[in-house]
Amino acid sequence: MAGDDLIPVEGEIVEVFPGGAFLVRTEAGTDVHAHLSGKLRRYRIRVVLGDKVTVEVSPYDLSKGRITYRHK
Repeated sequence: MAGDDLIPVEGEIVEVFPGGAFLVRTEAGTDVHAHLSGKLRRYRIRVVLGDKVTVEVSPYDLSKGRITYRHK
């Protein structure tokens, strides 16, 4: 699957799980289980409860995704 197939969605962190996993509530009201992208891990960007983030979601499974950006 190419990177072009991913759907960017805006949301807010509502729960933090161990191991870098998060529960993100999207603007549409759905919940997405997401993990941090490699660049966020590499540059040690902290994502905490209540942060606004951008999540890339696969069109095949809309309940899982990857956090790619933390809004300021």
